[in-house]
Amino acid sequence: MAPKANAILRRQLEVRRKLWPEVSEEMTWNRLARDGFVTMPRAMPLIMRIMDYMAGKGSPVSLVYLDLWCRTFDEAFLQLTKTEEMATYAGFSGQRAVRTWRERLTKLQNLGFIDIKHGLTEHVQFALLLNPYHVIAKAYAAGDVPVEMWNALVVRAAEIRADDLEDVDEAGEYVDGIRPVPKKKVKLSRKDK
Repeated sequence: MAPKANAILRRQLEVRRKLWPEVSEEMTWNRLARDGFVTMPRAMPLIMRIMDYMAGKGSPVSLVYLDLWCRTFDEAFLQLTKTEEMATYAGFSGQRAVRTWRERLTKLQNLGFIDIKHGLTEHVQFALLLNPYHVIAKAYAAGDVPVEMWNALVVRAAEIRADDLEDVDEAGEYVDGIRPVPKKKVKLSRKDK
């Protein structure tokens, strides 16, 4: 950790100790001392709100996306082998849980947040998570994200020093040699229903 970051952390911990003197280190969750964590953008709550807006009323996709994200490491790729569990963790229950989860996966793919591939043993077996900042920047350029949400994301990205939005120009095209993934609309096949 950089010296400046260490100084900020020490100050924050001192303030925390003053406000909550009865709370020990073991009573909080520390990613440096525990296993079972994942790295994600600090703007993820806002990103999730924007993706739900993009998905349209009545079909939020953010909890499906968050569960996918929490199952990956830095490779941004995973196998979708626990469909019932994943559907439950994303908030779906009952007889249609897996079907609804698969529909939301398809919606996430159509929106450009993920790409999915079929395998021999599962309906949808593999998922790749794409940079959500890029997806939103391209959607904003296409007029699919309201300016208020875009401005909030631009401000939040600046606050946290995330420069991902600079990878996509005003026309929604990648810059600096980033190769785009072809965007295609996907229909749910009979075997995925």
